[in-house]
Amino acid sequence: MTRNLYCLLLPRFNMYSLMNIIEVPRIANYLSPTPFYQVNHISFDGEEIFASNRMSVNCVVPPEKLERNGLLFVVGSWGAERYANKKLFSWLRIQARRGIQICSVEQGAYILARAGLLSNRKATTHWSYIAGFHEQFPDIDLSEQLFTEDGQIICCSGSTAGIDLMLKIIRDQHGEALAGEISNQVMHHPVRLGKDPQRKALGRGLEQLGADVRSAIEIIEANISEPLSVPEISHLAGLSQRQLERQFKKSVGCSIVQFGLLLRLQHARVLLISTDLGVREIATASGFNSLSHFSHAFKKCFGRRPSANRLAWPEEDVAPHWPGTLGSFLEMLNDRHKKAFLNVRIVN
Repeated sequence: MTRNLYCLLLPRFNMYSLMNIIEVPRIANYLSPTPFYQVNHISFDGEEIFASNRMSVNCVVPPEKLERNGLLFVVGSWGAERYANKKLFSWLRIQARRGIQICSVEQGAYILARAGLLSNRKATTHWSYIAGFHEQFPDIDLSEQLFTEDGQIICCSGSTAGIDLMLKIIRDQHGEALAGEISNQVMHHPVRLGKDPQRKALGRGLEQLGADVRSAIEIIEANISEPLSVPEISHLAGLSQRQLERQFKKSVGCSIVQFGLLLRLQHARVLLISTDLGVREIATASGFNSLSHFSHAFKKCFGRRPSANRLAWPEEDVAPHWPGTLGSFLEMLNDRHKKAFLNVRIVN
């Protein structure tokens, strides 16, 4: 029996995430004597929905009731953190009560959470939004992994995780051999598990981080609101301060303190765009004791004042822009004129 896959698209969705969801079943149909899947694009926001790259997908109005064997994907990216459509939320709850399997893709997790479908469930979203998501929905069991499965609800972090999720679904329904052939067709190796981490590389390239450096990063991330000193981080990581600083500088390209500052600023930016917390509250939640220090550091890193960063993608901007990556941060460190900022203002 052909299984219907329904892709519910939100404006400014990520086309890359959508394609990784729908290409795997397309190839399954290509390799099979009869089609296994039928993809349907639906939306509550019009007949033509534009992705963040300005490509568009033609959609139809969602049917009142989806096919019982259907799998519904809620695909959202830019703007999903503030998207609110009560009609959509009500429709989602109806489908859930009918037993339809529902999967959020990337920031689509915000939609499922607002519809009340993630209560007491394990969930995930794209790693860059996890801090803001947790702030809005502290009672949801959030985990930074490729995808989660909890009863009829699935959450996919987006991008290439969609390939791994769909291969898992096809493997469960049609066997290991077909899933293996599809992974060969798309040259996706190795196929990852849902519990696998979303991030593996930092620094200047795609090199793998050593266990000690990764441990230090996890410690820094776990203490964003109350930053630890380098000696405290070293002690928890089980290394001398000198050893850890040397390994960190070699792997990441900056000092532990400098990297911690970047993480706190990125954390603050996510809270700005995905919550209604005030700037002072966000500064405190991001480990800054001084509002002036926070504002100064934020503008130096991102080129805008915190108050001008309340939207991830402002309406007046043609395309989304996310400054302040690790690569640009390292370049800033190598600029003599900007490096003074870190040397002078690195401590609260």
